[in-house]
Amino acid sequence: MAESRECARCGTTFEPKREHARFCSARCRVAWNRENWNRGDVGQSKWGTGTWEREGAADQRTEERALGWAIIAMRDVTQRLGKVRACDHPQAFAVIGEAVWWVTIVDATLVRYHPDSYEAALAGLPAARRRLIEATFGGLRFVRNRMGYYTDHADFIEPKASAEGHGDAPIAEWTWRPLPVPELETLPPRGQEWELSRYRAYQDRLAGRTIGESFDLAAGFLTLAFPATAEPSPTKADISADLAVDSSVPCIACYGLL
Repeated sequence: MAESRECARCGTTFEPKREHARFCSARCRVAWNRENWNRGDVGQSKWGTGTWEREGAADQRTEERALGWAIIAMRDVTQRLGKVRACDHPQAFAVIGEAVWWVTIVDATLVRYHPDSYEAALAGLPAARRRLIEATFGGLRFVRNRMGYYTDHADFIEPKASAEGHGDAPIAEWTWRPLPVPELETLPPRGQEWELSRYRAYQDRLAGRTIGESFDLAAGFLTLAFPATAEPSPTKADISADLAVDSSVPCIACYGLL
């Protein structure tokens, strides 16, 4: 039986599509964040309706620009997987981990900030294709949550030798390894259910298939779901400059991905 929750802002009962969902809609989430961002200043005149409208438009532009950067970074790293022949396995694992991070962060951003565009993109696909994409993202979230934390990179990834017999094939031709059921006793019952669903998606959709297939499918869908109203995508130079300023964002340039 699906779990029901009450929206943290309007109190509407809803079924969460994500593990940590607190709001019934993006509108309620944005409104709650605005109302609670700085409660000490709520009574001041700068929080008037007109100001909120101007600030809301600015916030939306900032979100769209940041999302545009993430889309570009995701495209670059996933496309590079098909070209790179890693000089050693740790480097290759780092590149794959970077691709997992960008794909899942873009997916989460679209789900939270542009749910209408995301759902419309899914709805426009044949049912079988839609299930395939949803399972792929579930599997990639399982990788994101566990690779490098609970499970070694080498347990997830099966390198492939080049056809010429000299070194490894491009990373995109490597495959995901099947994995045993993870130990989840430390998680609460609902958390175990979420993680097991991701594990099953990984086994069904990723295990035994190539790295490139998974990322081509995921990145292709996210590009399709990118809102048509968003600002034009920034250049690579814009991304590099902003990432250099914000040290909290993982540096994709350090892996030669730009």
